[in-house]
Amino acid sequence: MSNRLCIGFDADDTLWHNENIFENVHERYYTLLSRYHDAATVERALYETEMRNLELYGYGIKGFMLSAIETAISLTEGKIGTGELQELIGLGREMLDHPVELLPHARETLEALAERHRMILITKGDLRDQERKLSKSGIAKYFEAVEIVSEKDKSTYERILARLGIEARLFLMVGNSVKSDILPVLELGGLGVHIPYRITWGHENAESPETEDGRFYHATSIREVLAIAARFGQ
Repeated sequence: MSNRLCIGFDADDTLWHNENIFENVHERYYTLLSRYHDAATVERALYETEMRNLELYGYGIKGFMLSAIETAISLTEGKIGTGELQELIGLGREMLDHPVELLPHARETLEALAERHRMILITKGDLRDQERKLSKSGIAKYFEAVEIVSEKDKSTYERILARLGIEARLFLMVGNSVKSDILPVLELGGLGVHIPYRITWGHENAESPETEDGRFYHATSIREVLAIAARFGQ
C-alpha cells in the first residue's frame, strides 16, 4: 500500500463533453418522430425503453441507439420507414465519430496533479467507444491505470482499489455524478469531489450527501481539485 493520495477521475462530462452530444441527438430524434407524437411523449417512451434495456445493453451510444430504434418502431406501430430508420442509424454514427472536446482547464489540471499524486481513470460505457475517446483526448498519459467498467457501484470501486493497492481513505474520486462517482466511494470510506455538468441524465440523479467530516466537496471547476488534493498532501 502507498501512502500517496490517489485521485480517480470520471471521464464523460468530467474531463470531456458527452451529454451535450446526446442532448443534440435527442432534439433531432424528437423532430424525426414529431408527425407521430409530441416531444414529451417521445422523451418519456425513450427513457422507459432505455431503463428496460440497461441491464442488457449497458451504457453508451450503441445501447442508446438500439433503444431509440426500438422506441421509434413501437411509437409508430411499425409505420416508421426504412429511410427514417437509416436517418436514426446515421445519428448514431455521428455520435460515435464526434470529436472529443475537453472541458475547460482539464488538461492543465491533470498535468499538475499527476506530478504529485497517483491518478486513475474510472469510466463506464462501451469499451471501444471509451477507448476511442481516451485515445483522441490526448490525456491518457496522466493516468497509471484506466478502468472501463459496466457499472460504478461500491463493489466495483472496492475491486479496483484492492487490485491497485489503494486504501479507501487515500482515494479521492472526482466526477459529475453523485450517484456513480461520489456515493459509492464515500460508502467505502473514501473522498469525493462533485463537479456538476450543466446536464444530468435522469438515471444519474441523486441527492448530495450531508456530511461534515471533510470527505465530500462541491466544486464548480476542475481547477478546484488542485487545492482540495493539496489538503491531503502525499
